Amino acid sequence: MAKHEKRFLKNYESKASEYLNDKEKASHLLKKAMKKADKKAIGDVWGNLQLLFSILGDWTSGKYRTIPVKSILMIIGGILYFVSPVDAITDFIPVVGLLDDATIIGLVFRQVSSDLTLYKEWKQKEFLQE
Repeated sequence: MAKHEKRFLKNYESKASEYLNDKEKASHLLKKAMKKADKKAIGDVWGNLQLLFSILGDWTSGKYRTIPVKSILMIIGGILYFVSPVDAITDFIPVVGLLDDATIIGLVFRQVSSDLTLYKEWKQKEFLQE
């Protein structure tokens, strides 16, 4: 794991823990992130980000709880990083400003990939039951 990624984990995991017991705060974060994602072109990361939004939305609503605390902390931390205008490379710099966001979203996605696979399977079953 790169030095920048280690710093991310340390800084944002403690911030993310504030959202674990405050579903309203987590829901507000999700709305803010979705609004930012709609305004920014983030290329290949778009699908990964949408999946992270989906799992966080289902977790905050109480529909999906089969995810380890460490993984949901990682997801919340990644989304916090994404919405933060002050990160490694400021978002005000066109294209380059979103590069670090894409890197962190990719890191989060890789770190929780097995949990996301289980979530996608659950989501598919949920869809078929409707």
